[in-house]
Amino acid sequence: MDGMLQNTGALLFMAFLIAALAAAQAAIAGPAPCAPLTHEGNAYIVCEADLRRHSIHLFWKQPDGSPFGHLKALPRTLGQPAQRLIFATNAGMFDPAFKPVGLYIEEGRTLVRANTKSGAGNFHLKPNGVFYVAGNKAGVLETGAYLKQQLHPDMATQSGPMLVIQGRVHPLFIRANISLKPRIGVGVRDGHTVVFALSEGGVSFAAFARLFRDNLNCSNALFLDGGSVPSLYVPSVRPGNVFALGPMIAVFDKPSGVDRPER
Repeated sequence: MDGMLQNTGALLFMAFLIAALAAAQAAIAGPAPCAPLTHEGNAYIVCEADLRRHSIHLFWKQPDGSPFGHLKALPRTLGQPAQRLIFATNAGMFDPAFKPVGLYIEEGRTLVRANTKSGAGNFHLKPNGVFYVAGNKAGVLETGAYLKQQLHPDMATQSGPMLVIQGRVHPLFIRANISLKPRIGVGVRDGHTVVFALSEGGVSFAAFARLFRDNLNCSNALFLDGGSVPSLYVPSVRPGNVFALGPMIAVFDKPSGVDRPER
């Protein structure tokens, strides 16, 4: 009997120790970057990046010139000291050759110029816009407003349509309620907090815009992509895309004490 009690006590102590270690590791790691959220009956996965603790980068081509294609093909670490990849997702629309349809700036280099043409499809459902990061600040602007400011960001990607414009839902979405598709978008809450949202099923543009405005508190938000390609990669949690992508956004943890100068 005494042996059974001792064994039970040892097992309880081990369980307590494992739970304590897990809690300590979670505290060190901080809050999970991505979490489920329900808004107006629709299910989403929402991921946040704080530019004081994270860095955001664009990826398109590998060193040999071929597209990365898949989110899980992105580097798991970046720079020295190493920054760890925490999640990655679509970065906007692309053509059949996986080239970005609009403005694409990677590590301060403009690889594709801004697209101000008119045409069919979501990208041309104007106003479209640009998501950009410059130092420790991020923003989402209508394409025309972005070009007028003559910014020199570290990264920028153009997509469309805008979802929320200065706190207002895109005016054309009243006629877009019948189109229910998976969607992914990005908004900026306060200049250094970037919010990505991926719908877990089909939603309308209007519902998706209200998510950013009313729940995620983003006064400006941009649609990145939809249909069959919206994807999210979280190492060891979500596998990423099945169909190949063009440009991709990756968010990395900054090592303690590492920061980027403001511009």
